[in-house]
Amino acid sequence: MQKILKSHIGLFILLAALIAFPFAIAFLTGEPLNKGMPLFSQGLMIQVFILAVFALSYDILMGHTGILSFGHALFFGTGAYALGILVKYAQWSLPAAIFAVIVIAAVESFIIGVLSLRVHGVYFAMVTLAFATVAFILVEATDFKQWTGAEDGLHGIPIPDAISPTLHRTEFYFLSLAFAVAIFLLVKLFVDSPSGRVWAAIRENEARATSIGYNTLVFKVQATIISGIIAALAGALNAMWNQSATPLTMEVGTTINALLMAIIGGSGTIIGPMLGAGVLQLLGYFLNLWLGSVWQLVFGLIYILLVLFVPYGIVGTWRVKQYDWQAAWKARIGKWTAK
Repeated sequence: MQKILKSHIGLFILLAALIAFPFAIAFLTGEPLNKGMPLFSQGLMIQVFILAVFALSYDILMGHTGILSFGHALFFGTGAYALGILVKYAQWSLPAAIFAVIVIAAVESFIIGVLSLRVHGVYFAMVTLAFATVAFILVEATDFKQWTGAEDGLHGIPIPDAISPTLHRTEFYFLSLAFAVAIFLLVKLFVDSPSGRVWAAIRENEARATSIGYNTLVFKVQATIISGIIAALAGALNAMWNQSATPLTMEVGTTINALLMAIIGGSGTIIGPMLGAGVLQLLGYFLNLWLGSVWQLVFGLIYILLVLFVPYGIVGTWRVKQYDWQAAWKARIGKWTAK
């Protein structure tokens, strides 16, 4: 236990800070939890938790299995629309709808994986983009407007009062935080499992993994299914938070955001993409607040600098360089104390 605490002390501190966050903001501003800045800041962090899970789902493919997808938003949007339609129109209970989201995402990702993973690299990326584009066109089509709301989206998804983000924002904050922590632990379990080792082997050298007897297609489909289910659950939580599902959830820009989060935080590091989600969401919000419409230009410049000077992402670069940095600081401190 002591060894686990010592090796993950940073994560425990981060979790403690996130648990204390709403109360700390309320204490600093002197406002109640359900009003003003505490209410707003909880909403901002809820979006970070949802995006963190989505980014982590994307990184199962890119960072741990070496599969580049341009259509990952398809799963995110599927979760949002499936939950919304089942709860609003079919009158399903929320637990039943969430279970259905898992089943639908598993079947969908299995079919897409089997059909797409026979091609590699950019060809796979283009096939997934094609699937996502078809889904985007379908949810925007007026033929299904009574179910999807077409361009306007599906609004007014009923959420039980006990976890309503409008009525009980703090409860929803902790629900989202618990969801993000649970998915983090689940993904770590998968990555550290024998199957996760095969994913890494495929990422490093698929031909060699095949030559030693692994059916790489099976493991890549497995990774796609797990990734798709997690992305769909993130989409379902996003629909609960917004009480709506719009075509934006299936746009290619949603997939690009997941890619950026993974790269900024550190692809293949589990916690990195989640950290990248926080950087992308919070930095984007504050740049927009301070700079207005030119914030995306400034963010683009910051992104270029990050890629140039932090090439493995924040967490990845820290893991590669930490011993050099620690040695440099020790040497510097030694010089100061010797004077």
